[in-house]
Amino acid sequence: MRNPPLIVFTDLDGTLLDHETYSPEPARPALDRLSEAGIPLILASSKTAAELALLRDRIGCSDCPAIVENGAGLLDSGSEAEAGSPDHARLIAALGATPSDIRGLFEGFSDLGPDGVARVTGLPPTEAHLAASRQFSEPGLWHGTPEELERFLEALGAQGVTARRGGRFLTLSFGGTKADRMDEIAARYGNPPRLALGDAPNDREMIEAAEYGVIVANPHGTALPALDGEADGRVRRTAAPGPEGWNTAVLDLLDTLGI
Repeated sequence: MRNPPLIVFTDLDGTLLDHETYSPEPARPALDRLSEAGIPLILASSKTAAELALLRDRIGCSDCPAIVENGAGLLDSGSEAEAGSPDHARLIAALGATPSDIRGLFEGFSDLGPDGVARVTGLPPTEAHLAASRQFSEPGLWHGTPEELERFLEALGAQGVTARRGGRFLTLSFGGTKADRMDEIAARYGNPPRLALGDAPNDREMIEAAEYGVIVANPHGTALPALDGEADGRVRRTAAPGPEGWNTAVLDLLDTLGI
């Protein structure tokens, strides 16, 4: 559907998916209403395309593209995730070109393999395999000093590689954020007004860039500071956490817009 009345971009963990049960069901009334109104629902996550392809089917938005690996890439509508990519191969080659003394201080998911990813993340083996199926980025553990990290990032930066810290992992990519991909996807739909929902620091750019932003309460994570747009009400915070707060925020906006 081109030129829908709204387009929704949402983070998953702790936002649309419950922190404990990993279920979106408390948000089902809002999800159904979005579907009935023909409003695209775009999942935007740090997860891989392999992970999001399954979640997109379960949530009911497989006809929409998704933002994967924190904005480093896209999963197109109706497409299946493929193993590997030229971008990821280039990224591993860039890692291999860094000085050996500092390369060994970064333990990426490709170094760990699915079993290692399961060990460091606590994911079951099947889910760890999906998380290790990288196409656009390479998360990993840094074992060196801040000074060594500076050298490491300088060497990678000379090859066009950027890094972002999120929780335990340092994630390398050739750039791109959730906000960048949001602009790209919105243009496909004729640039309708955008609603963006998230709960974590890596959602900040996306929330601030949207016409309507929602910070979903997450008592288990790092609270977001005051964002641009909160003072004038363009960005709001939910009282309830996770999909319960998500459901209320989306329904309230749809009522306000008369959709």
